[in-house]
Amino acid sequence: MGEYQHLLCKRDGDTVTITMNRASRRNSLSEDHLRELLAAFQEAGAGDATGIVLAGAGPVFSAGHDFGDVAARDLVGVRELLRLCTDLMGTIQSVPQVVVARVHGLATAAGCQLVASCDLAVAAESAGFALPGGKGGWFCHTPAVPVARAVGRKRLMELALTGEAIDAATALDWGLVNRVVPDEQLDDAVADLLARATRGSRASKALGKQTLYAQLDRPEQDAYAIALEVMASASQLPGAREGMAAFLEKRKPSWPD
Repeated sequence: MGEYQHLLCKRDGDTVTITMNRASRRNSLSEDHLRELLAAFQEAGAGDATGIVLAGAGPVFSAGHDFGDVAARDLVGVRELLRLCTDLMGTIQSVPQVVVARVHGLATAAGCQLVASCDLAVAAESAGFALPGGKGGWFCHTPAVPVARAVGRKRLMELALTGEAIDAATALDWGLVNRVVPDEQLDDAVADLLARATRGSRASKALGKQTLYAQLDRPEQDAYAIALEVMASASQLPGAREGMAAFLEKRKPSWPD
């Protein structure tokens, strides 16, 4: 993995861990930080890893946009910053790997957006989640986009309008995270979920992830039209052929790359 100023990146087996490392700034998302995150996900996405973990060093996961960066910009500058952030969220969902957010402490505003944009999320019991713009002067318009798709309208409205934080148990109940575990079990729980989510054919999984995002939030008939064509085509891929042959021959599959 490349060298970064604001991130720590490491490869362990088939997993790449990207750790936001601006603890003194509560992992706030300055332009430089966002650019490094985008580059790190692009680099990991182009490699042969099967999973990516997004984590944060220090007391919080991420406090969202860096107001010092935002306040110094005019309209065009803020638009460019938000476009960069949106590109990052899209890249997280477009890379072929399974992406798991490892959440401890607070994930607020664009930090909460990061959690919602990852494929899966595991939170420590100490974690909290908020879209705090609702009680301030700059509403959380873009962070609300993926959060809405995770928690539904009424819960999104409560988060966005009150600006108040919800605890990890509520985030689990609302569908913002997949698991909540005691803080000391966070790493083991992330590794366990990622291991189970990356079994099988890597090529099949990558196409599956891409298609899930393509059909989500579309009308049911449109979603079926997309999923049907992809599933029919995917039946001819080496992974599908091997999986079916292994089942029929009652043996363990040997997955092609």
